Order: sequence, then structure tokens, then C-alpha cells
Amino acid sequence: METTVYCQVVFDSNHWNSYVVRRLPHIFRGSRSLMSRPIKVFFVSSEVDPYAKTGGLADVAGALPKALSALGNEVRVALPLYRSINESKFKIRDLKPLESISVPVGSVSEIATFKSTQLDSTTSPVQVYFVRNDRFFRRDGLYTDSQTKQDFADNDERFIFFSRAVFEMLKALNWQADVIHCNDWQSGLAVAYLKLIYRDNPFFQRTKAVFTIHNLAYQGRFPRDTFEKTGLPWSTFTPDGIEFYGDVNFLKAGIVYADAVTTVSRKYAEEIASSSEYGYGLEGLLHARRNSVHGILNGIDYSVWSPETDPLIPQNYTIKSIAKKKLNKSALRKKFGLAEFPTTPLLGIISRLANQKGFDLLEDIAWKLMSHDVQLVVLGTGEPKYHAMLERLRQQFPDKVGVFLGFNNELAHLIEAGSDMFLMPSRYEPCGLNQMYSLKYGTVPIVRATGGLDDTIEDFDPATKKGTGFKFTQYDAQEFLNAIMRALETYGKPALWKTVMTNGMKKDFSWETSAKQYVDLYLTLLKQ
Repeated sequence: METTVYCQVVFDSNHWNSYVVRRLPHIFRGSRSLMSRPIKVFFVSSEVDPYAKTGGLADVAGALPKALSALGNEVRVALPLYRSINESKFKIRDLKPLESISVPVGSVSEIATFKSTQLDSTTSPVQVYFVRNDRFFRRDGLYTDSQTKQDFADNDERFIFFSRAVFEMLKALNWQADVIHCNDWQSGLAVAYLKLIYRDNPFFQRTKAVFTIHNLAYQGRFPRDTFEKTGLPWSTFTPDGIEFYGDVNFLKAGIVYADAVTTVSRKYAEEIASSSEYGYGLEGLLHARRNSVHGILNGIDYSVWSPETDPLIPQNYTIKSIAKKKLNKSALRKKFGLAEFPTTPLLGIISRLANQKGFDLLEDIAWKLMSHDVQLVVLGTGEPKYHAMLERLRQQFPDKVGVFLGFNNELAHLIEAGSDMFLMPSRYEPCGLNQMYSLKYGTVPIVRATGGLDDTIEDFDPATKKGTGFKFTQYDAQEFLNAIMRALETYGKPALWKTVMTNGMKKDFSWETSAKQYVDLYLTLLKQ
């Protein structure tokens, strides 16, 4: 019988640039060698696609539970019931016979009620629970006021409430999880509650906690006064606990108390534990916990992102009919009002317009880039200075530059299908999804070698004809431009360019692969 061995990458205790690879327990398709029953996983997230979304966390929280379920596990998901969630559309119903539950937030008690629906899945459906409290969640915006664009002043209380409510709900449902899998700062306190508040409750004594960092830059940092609201013992308000330079740090709580910490790529796990540039003050803690930190790359959903079946693009195509891709390129040019230059390569960007995403580098090279035979389309929104920069560029080069300031899902699919190259010059990128979408669509990524971009893209070597894209290492505008020039040179050799395209289209970054690694991790924890 053929088996697959999965490996876990950890970091050598003496040198953070070297790796130790150790074997994890085998996983056998269709059987369980370590457990005789499915693993019961409770997935806690502040946003879940398709119900509520501001970024990649929602994509993961909507896809990973389904992939875990498809492997035979019993998975349930919890998130807040925000005003923006369409209860009728998603058939969200009252969770009967569960009554309202009192949840302590500091010296007061808030009432939680619950609703439920099922997350569609090709295998067994995933049960989704919504935690309702109208004072906390019935407002415009998930974390920020839609008018002022400022964080809600009571975000600490909102997610203290959410993190406590999920435990009271599990008890009331009498559903005993093997693993509680929490995500980012909004549910970081849930990990601390499991280990400090509920540790003596027999219902939770055997439950393990996994905490995933999707973006370390967002930590949920609040003033010291917030600590009293958490209900945690004051003995934990120390540098070894959840205190952070005099403040309370919700994300730190997840890191400190989790049985295992994961990040969304191997390279990002290395970066955040070895450098203040990426670690944002938590690199020392992550280094200390290095044997419990695991990099597991996010997957992508090929039922949504595949040129063969994508209903949002004018012309479907496969690796065998790749020539049809040019019809999408024509449609993309027409959409943006660009000139139809038959041999001109079209570069695409779909991104938040921010320094993190490398737009300072793009600004430095944009006018120089326009001196070459290229066209550029950009979809995104973000910092006003980059809105202005892109508008200036578009006005000066109307035949060569197209800009859509906002987000449009159909247009995002068309950019992936119609572009020749995709630019992602990020300062840091925990995982990144668009570079993986691009590979599937035969759109060659040009990326900086950081985080998940480095893990997923192999630099193309014309001599060996191996590689899937073009990478640059230093965060430098000239290095970025050099990578683009290398890509343009290869584009000028059609046979070689087709090789790069097809190399990428053959890659598999499906969620099944990532889900198996999570199951490996769960099984390892449950053996302890």
C-alpha cells in the first residue's frame, strides 16, 4: 500500500536560517491509524466567506473547514452575527432549543443568543454558528466604522465577548471539541480562556488549542484597563503572559497559550520569528516557541478559481487550449479602454493599495516602466496617495494604463484570465493567494521572495526551463524593475514563455494538501 509522509518544518535552536525536518505521523487516505473516530474541530474566526469578509482570513475560514470535513472530520465554525450578513440569503435560523446565555465582560454581563446554518460542501456540510449581540455586532463594518474609517472604540469588549461566548455555547450544545482552532487577534483570547478559565472544567480538559496567525501586523493591542474586562487572572498580565509594553495584546495571548501556533506559509514562519521587521515586537516570543510554530501554506479553491470552469470570464480554456487565453486579454483591454496592441504584454495587479503590497516600489518605477512596450491594469483600493498616483499614470498613458479604484469580483477574475503577468512586489506577504490563482490561469507571477510568495513561486531559469515565475529578493525598486525586464525578455520568446505558463498551470495548491497537514498536526497534539 502506497502512503504519503508529511514533513513538518521547524527551526534549528541555534540558527534561524537553517531548518530541521522531522517526520510527522502518517495519514492514510480513507483510514485513521491514530484515532478510531473523526477529529472534532471547532473553528473560531471573526470572519468567514461567504458570510462576512474583509480579507484572506475569511477565505481560509470558509475553505479550510470544508477541506477538513472532506477528509472525514467533524468540523463546526463560529463567527459573530454582523449586521451585513444576509440571514435570508444564507438560510440562517435560530439555534433551538439553545436559550440565551449570559457572558461576562468585565463587571457586567452581556447576553448572547445564537443562530445557525450550514456551509455548503460537496461532501458533508459544515455547521456554522453565529454569535449574536446587537449592541456589539449590529453596526456597519466588522472592525471599523464605515463612515469614519476608524476602529470601533469597543473592539476589545466585542471580541472578549465573542471569545467567551463560544465556550458557553459549546457547553450548552454539549458538543465536545477535540481541537479549538482560533484565528488572528480577534479570537486570540479564546485560547487563553481555554487554558486559564476552562482548564478545570472536565468538558474542556482534553481539548487542544491551535492558533493561526494570518497577519502578525494586526495584534489587537489595547490599554491596560482592558485587562480587567478579560476576566483573566492578574498573574497573566506579565511579559511572559499577555502584557505587551504595558498594554494587553490579544494576538500574543493566542501565541502564548496555544498548544500549537501556525502561520500561513513556511517562509513567513521563519520571517516573523527571526526579524523585528516582520515580527512587530513578538519575534522573541515566537523564537522561544519555535518548536511549536508550524508553517502550513494556505490552499486555494479550484472550484472557484480555474480557467477551465470559471463562469466569470468570456472564454474558458485549459493547458491544452491555452491559446484561447488571448480572447480574455482582448476583453480585458476593452473593459479598461486600452489600445489593442497585438504583441504588447499586459501586466495585472489586484491588491490593497498600500506600502505593504509594494506600491512604493511601483511608484518609483511606474514612469520608467511605461517607456517600454507594456500595458498595466490595476484593481484595488487603499491609501489615497496611491489612488492619486495611479490616476496620474492613467491620465498620462490612457492607451497603456487602466485603473479601477475599488473591488469587483468579476473584474478580478477577468484580470487573472486576461493578463500575461501578475505583479506582487510585497514588502511582506504571509501567504498570498493571487499568485496561486495566477499560476492556474497561466498568468506568470512577478513577486518579491517573501513569505508565501517565496514558498509558491519558483524563479524561472531559461537554461533548464524550470520555474513558474520571476522573483527578486531585496526590497528595492530597481530589483523589482529588473525582474519585470527578465520577464519581458522571456515573453519575447513565445516558445519559452509558453513553457513558463504551462509550468505554473501544472501546479497544485488545492486545500486538500493543506488540510492533510492540519490533520497531521491535530493528531500529533491529541497524542500528547
